Amino acid sequence: MLIISEMSRSPSFSVKQELSLKTDLESLQQWAVAFCIIRFDLEQGQLIEECYPPGSLSNEEELDVAFSSFPDSVSQNQNRSSIHDCIFFFRIQRRKNSEQGNVTSSEVVGIDDEEESSKSMKGKVINRRKIRNGTKGLKYLYGFVFNRQRHDEKLKRGGEQKSVVILSHNPYSSVFRPLLQIMGPLYFDVGTKALEHIAAYVSMWPTPVPGKQMELHIGNAMLKVSLPPAHSLPFEIGIFEESASAMAPFLPSNQLIPQGLFHDSDIFGTFRGILLQLWLLWELLLIGEPILIIGPTPPQCCEAVASLVSLVAPLPCSVDFRPYFTIHDPDFKHLNSLKEGDAFPPMVLGVTNLFFLKALRNIPHIVSVGSPASNSNRVAFASRSSASRIPGTPEGFGLQQLSLKKFSPSSLLSAVKLRRDGPLCLMTEHKEAVWSTYVASTKPDTSILNRLIDAGKSPRVEESMSVVNNEILRRHFLELTTNFLAPFGPYFRASTPSEGSLPFIDPPPLPPFDVEEFLANLSARGVGKFLSKRMKSNWLDLYKRFLKGPNFMPWFQRRRTVVEQEQHRLWRQARMKADIQLLMSRMSELEIVDSFNSIERHLHGEILMEKSGKAGVDFAETCQKLKKDLQAVFDVLPKDMQQLLLMNPERAALLQVSWEPTKLTGHPSFQIGAVSSRSPR
Repeated sequence: MLIISEMSRSPSFSVKQELSLKTDLESLQQWAVAFCIIRFDLEQGQLIEECYPPGSLSNEEELDVAFSSFPDSVSQNQNRSSIHDCIFFFRIQRRKNSEQGNVTSSEVVGIDDEEESSKSMKGKVINRRKIRNGTKGLKYLYGFVFNRQRHDEKLKRGGEQKSVVILSHNPYSSVFRPLLQIMGPLYFDVGTKALEHIAAYVSMWPTPVPGKQMELHIGNAMLKVSLPPAHSLPFEIGIFEESASAMAPFLPSNQLIPQGLFHDSDIFGTFRGILLQLWLLWELLLIGEPILIIGPTPPQCCEAVASLVSLVAPLPCSVDFRPYFTIHDPDFKHLNSLKEGDAFPPMVLGVTNLFFLKALRNIPHIVSVGSPASNSNRVAFASRSSASRIPGTPEGFGLQQLSLKKFSPSSLLSAVKLRRDGPLCLMTEHKEAVWSTYVASTKPDTSILNRLIDAGKSPRVEESMSVVNNEILRRHFLELTTNFLAPFGPYFRASTPSEGSLPFIDPPPLPPFDVEEFLANLSARGVGKFLSKRMKSNWLDLYKRFLKGPNFMPWFQRRRTVVEQEQHRLWRQARMKADIQLLMSRMSELEIVDSFNSIERHLHGEILMEKSGKAGVDFAETCQKLKKDLQAVFDVLPKDMQQLLLMNPERAALLQVSWEPTKLTGHPSFQIGAVSSRSPR
């Protein structure tokens, strides 16, 4: 079997003619919405030739996908009889009026780390929550594109273009990029039957498990991929079952698990010429500032956007990011209509068309990355590390070379000229640079820059070194973000019942959050040892901007929700372990009555969860324990109190008690029986 890891090059794959596969459309939706073939027609423009399954997109969405699936310009390859392939991806908004007949609900599974380690695979408890994969609540669609430009003087206008596109609600770049390396060439070999064949294999994949490594089979090949954790996925996808210990502001216990989106992106190769600006870019994304990223090709600009988003892990990115944005996007009309002085919405736009420099003059931060496309016809994703090499750069990234490059007279003059000319200088010559008036609070970490390696001219060796450098950079910014979020930790602490206390009462609420109080306490206490070495004296301003930005409140509310769920689980677990007889021996009569009411309320809550389809696998066991505790408390209550309580038929049913009204005395008579061992339905 051919095993394809996330770093593998283009694999070989063949379709078995005799093999008849059927696609399970409902299972397919767990991973992909549709597979499309799009052709660039000289008279009619972009046309969708095939879309499988049919009817997955509205007419408007088909146009949006088609316009986003081609580079803005033809490859500059001078060989007039050649093939140029590239892989990139885009993110577009779903249309509100789209109708999808094929979209159904699916399950996304989350596994708690502690449960996985403590229980066998046979008895492992898997928490499932159904989420809707329709348009309702799912705002964005991700398109992963394999584009082929074929230059041939015999063809009309000297060539043709086609794109193979995978559409999904999930930003699983680690899955769909290597899948495209199989699917793209396969389509150009065998035609449209490749779509149904690949779709059939994808529909046989297991349910995606965020934060876990998965083995996904495609014919004789297997993709070994790691999915981003649930807490990093965009909020519109839905709330997954998340572990409270796996979310910021705590450093992850397992460093092998990816901590954010696009963990496979090439930070080093993408920003190699402007490494000193990474800390500035980290701050800009952290506080949600609008950023325009310009690259010579779609793979380079979308890689830059993905790398930038990955810098703020484990903080989920609530900024609207578009890896490859074109003038045909429906949102461009609104952005282009903004007048001077109007606030630009918090967005990160990756573009290749220099027209955006004039059209989006209000955007305050502009980043230019990458180098003009080479004459290689290798798939851009497979060779992105070597393709991003900048001719003429030094062969090492030690502090001395970085310092010389930064402070030499020629570099200083170039920097002054670059700032004076502004980003419009890109109209004549592409340069790697950042244009921004923002003053960062974070200083570049020279110790991290000293550790980066640039190892020779061999593309294979350089690609390996790029992997090492990416790990160094990603680990540093993970620590930087985690330490930045650490002061919010006290607001996310779940309480547990103390030994001997009553677990039947409601847990205390989480501490309330007040912005002014938080900032005052933080100012008095300080930012901590890790950040104090890396930040300037104006570090408190960064927190103020973060609190007002688009990333804070969604993260804070989601984090609180997860902690409340974790607290509920801990208290529920304590109720299962509670010795009711021992607890009652220490209670007053009033406390016993209160305990009866609390246990009854928790029992009703479990029954309601079961009726709504949200009950856990231990529902029967939990209800049985609560019923026994309820009966035990009931048995020690005074007789007149028992009779009063049993006047409620629902309560009598919970206690498995029969009652008959007696007309002679005017009062019902009761017969208290033993608690049935069967679980309620």
